[in-house]
Amino acid sequence: MTAGTVGLRGAVLQRGVGEIPGDHYLSADLDHLHWGRLPCAEDAAVLSVASGETVTVDTLSHEGVLEDQGRDPIRFFGAHDVRPDQVLTEAIELARSGRPHDPAVDGPHLVTGPIAVRGAQVGDLLAITVLRLDRRVPYGVISNRHGRGALPGELPAGPANVSVFTPVLETDQGACGELPLTEGGAGVVRFPLRPFLGVMGVAVAGGVRPHSVPPGPHGGNIDINLLVEGSTLYLPVQVPNALAYLGDPHFAQGNGEVCLTALEASLRATVRFDVVPASEAVERFGELAGPLGETRDYLIPTGLNADLDIATANCVRAALGLLQARYGMDRHLAYAYLSAATDFDISQVVDLVKGVHAKIRKADFGG
Repeated sequence: MTAGTVGLRGAVLQRGVGEIPGDHYLSADLDHLHWGRLPCAEDAAVLSVASGETVTVDTLSHEGVLEDQGRDPIRFFGAHDVRPDQVLTEAIELARSGRPHDPAVDGPHLVTGPIAVRGAQVGDLLAITVLRLDRRVPYGVISNRHGRGALPGELPAGPANVSVFTPVLETDQGACGELPLTEGGAGVVRFPLRPFLGVMGVAVAGGVRPHSVPPGPHGGNIDINLLVEGSTLYLPVQVPNALAYLGDPHFAQGNGEVCLTALEASLRATVRFDVVPASEAVERFGELAGPLGETRDYLIPTGLNADLDIATANCVRAALGLLQARYGMDRHLAYAYLSAATDFDISQVVDLVKGVHAKIRKADFGG
């Protein structure tokens, strides 16, 4: 499926091309990528940085390289009038590499890393602050696959998986994605872009790489669309030096991500890594059992579980602990405040482990 044949315009940030504002640069070369699995303690770092340093990381979308799309991005995107020079070199190299990937047992996601953050210890928090996100291509894909999504028995309606090609347009109101109202019909719908990384995480302990789909205390595929430029994600460190990674780039996503994917497309991310020592972490945030986000306006505790009700309850408990630690708020008063003033949003319902996140306004507490 396609949003119509288009003469695509816009910069293509091939490897090493364009601005690289970080202290370090990590490309999405084959030996810097994990496919369908996330790093564990036994994986060797591909880059080592000090706390407080910045890294510009090229991330690569899995759309166009997956087996059910032909594992041939030139052909897949070429069917939508994308020229070969508008396809990222790393995607072509990966597709042709023969690297083993079994969609029956592996996730789809590509992650770049891991990155050692020197001095990070188990019990600390790793803060990943998103400084800048640049689109690498002027297009993306929204996919729905059988057995997945919020309506697995209803959509896709036909026998085949559905991948909707989505061009990016520059308008007076900013960049947007465009979809047709009907197949081959007149009329379009346009929606604004808000790029973010669906996957940010730290390595898990032990020697088993976790599946890339379900998120967990390590972060991973949390798909929280508030983690745009200027946001910070705090993750409990699981192994020495944290071994951080980034991936699953999005141009846009609605809360819930009901179709299975949102607008998936490659990004160049510049982030800063900061180690928050354990004692300081407890004082600022309490005992974190999982990811915590922060933006200029909000604190964003999270809850995760295969059962959405339990995920919600976990998020409420995380929010209560955060308010007690950060503001000294009594638990019953914090519970009342959350009910009166805080939105609990569904991050996603399509990643096996469902996610809920709360939006606690910092301004309510005087800054």
